[in-house]
Amino acid sequence: MIVVLKQNPDPQQLNTLIDWLKEKHVEVHTSTGALHTILGLVGDTAGIDEDLISALDIVEDVKRVQEPYKNANRKFHPENTIIPVGNTQIGGGTLTLMAGPCSVESEEQIVSIAKSVKASGATILRGGAFKPRTSPYSFQGMGADGLELLKIARQETGLPIVTEIMDPEQLPLFKDVDIIQVGARNMQNFNLLKLLGKQEKPVMIKRGLSATYEEWLMSAEYVMAGGNHNVILCERGVRTFETYTRNMLDLGAVPVLRKLTHLPIIIDPSHAAGKAWLVPQLSVVAVAAGCDGMIIEVHNDPEHAACDGPQSIRPETFDAVAKKLHGLHQYLAENP
Repeated sequence: MIVVLKQNPDPQQLNTLIDWLKEKHVEVHTSTGALHTILGLVGDTAGIDEDLISALDIVEDVKRVQEPYKNANRKFHPENTIIPVGNTQIGGGTLTLMAGPCSVESEEQIVSIAKSVKASGATILRGGAFKPRTSPYSFQGMGADGLELLKIARQETGLPIVTEIMDPEQLPLFKDVDIIQVGARNMQNFNLLKLLGKQEKPVMIKRGLSATYEEWLMSAEYVMAGGNHNVILCERGVRTFETYTRNMLDLGAVPVLRKLTHLPIIIDPSHAAGKAWLVPQLSVVAVAAGCDGMIIEVHNDPEHAACDGPQSIRPETFDAVAKKLHGLHQYLAENP
C-alpha cells in the first residue's frame, strides 16, 4: 500500500499517521519528491482501512500495490535512486563506467589496467577475485589474494572497486570492497541476498540467465527487505536459442525497468556479446537506451588472459569507446 500526501503536510499530523501505521505492524518508508511525499507500507496491510486514511486532511490518495516487490517498486519511490560510491555516484544523470579485467592475475596487471581505464574516464574498477566457472578445471580466480591486489590498485588510482562474491562465508573478506557484485548464477541465492541486506555496502545484482524482470526485482527486494537499499541492477544478457553470441543482450530491460523501479541500471555488454568486437557497438546502443552506466571488461593482453579473453577489449579500444559514450550521453542529456 502507498499513501500519497498533499504538498507540505502538517508535520504533527504526519508523525501521528506514521506512528499509527507502525502500531499496525507495518514498515513505513518515506519518499519525498519534488511534488509529493509518499509513504510506502510494507507488511500485512489487509487490516488497514483505506477509507480511514483517505479521510485525513494531509492525504491525497491511497493505493494498493499489486506487485510482490515493494521496496524496489517505483510506486513506492518515484524519484530515481542515487547511490554514492567513493567520490562518484551511480544514477542521478551520471554515466558510470566500470572497467577492468574479468579476473585479477597479478599486481602489475591490475594496477596497469586500473591506471589506463581511469585515464580514459572510468570511475570504478572491476576485477574478479572469486570466479564462478562452468568447468571445474577452469581458472577459479586468485581468491583473497586477488582482493588484496584490487585494494592495491584502488590505493594507486583512487578508483572504487567492484568484485563478485560467491558464498555467504566470504562476506568478511569483502568489508573493504566498495560494491559487492552478485553474479547471474547467484541471483537467486536467497541466503546470500538476505545476508547482503544486513550490511550497508552497495550491491550490484546481475540478471540470471533465464530470469524474468519480476524474478530479478524480487532478488533486489530480498536485499532491500533486509534494510540495505543501495541496490544496483545489471543486465548482462539472457540465454536464448541463438548461439552466435554468448548471450542475448536485452536492451528493452532499460525502459521496462525505468517504469517498474527506481533502482540504477547498469549494462554489461562484455558477457552479453562474448566477442570483443561487438562490445563497442552494444555499449553505444545501451547508452542510447538510457542506462545509468556500463561494466566493461578491459585487458592489456586478452590473448593470454586467464579468463574471458575473447570478450575483453584492449585499453586503447576502451579509451575510444569511453569518449564516444560520454559524448553520446552528454548529447542525449542536452537533447531529451
